[in-house]
Amino acid sequence: MVYPLSRCFLRIFCLRMLRQPLWLAAVLMVCASGCSQQQGRDMAHQFSNGKPQEFFQTSVDRMATLSMRDNLQSLYLLMNKLYLRNPNQWREWGYTDATSAARDIRQAIEQQKGLPALGNRRDLAALSYALNPEFRGDRVGAFIYAIGSMLVTAHGGRTEFFMTDTIDPQFVSNAARNIEKATWMLSQRQGANGELLLFSNEISEEGSNLSFAVEFGKIVARLDLLTQMLDERYRRIGLNYAQSLLLMNFLPVQ
Repeated sequence: MVYPLSRCFLRIFCLRMLRQPLWLAAVLMVCASGCSQQQGRDMAHQFSNGKPQEFFQTSVDRMATLSMRDNLQSLYLLMNKLYLRNPNQWREWGYTDATSAARDIRQAIEQQKGLPALGNRRDLAALSYALNPEFRGDRVGAFIYAIGSMLVTAHGGRTEFFMTDTIDPQFVSNAARNIEKATWMLSQRQGANGELLLFSNEISEEGSNLSFAVEFGKIVARLDLLTQMLDERYRRIGLNYAQSLLLMNFLPVQ
């Protein structure tokens, strides 16, 4: 409750404030200056953590680059987990340990080199070969290499993207669907002895391990999100062109 005397003081204070616009403006400028300085420091910090090539990337290009990086990291994590669940696999190609096998597979994916053990097959051809029950060799390495090379192929053969690059959203979406099919086949296909081609997820009375499905799900989710972003970007390009025709605007020439 505000008493009459308090109301009087409040009214006098408000009148004095209104009669001093310069003082109010100064206060507002100080506040705004503080906010802008903080924003400036934040922007400077972000720029200092960035790379020079990021200036040649749109937001979608940057997202595609980060998505590819994270998908490959998920793939390498899955490779290590599969080697732990299937310790006999890396020996099939003559490696002395799983670390050496994983390193060579990773280099082959990132440098886009073929694997002689796969007859230099890549992406879908390598994937079909790795999931064939008649395959003899390191099935873990072949499976991971096949998916990794398929991801790179679906993104136009690149792992970093810039303004001049184009990515077909349909190919990215197809890669996501292929991974879904491949993971299902991996969990269902059996060899001549009746055992699974590779041990991955496990559901038993002792417990369950669905970490493989979760990690593959992350890859699929990133690919689907990138597909939507690419579709929207190209849709906006078409809409902008249609709007320019409707409004009779001249189109830029450089």
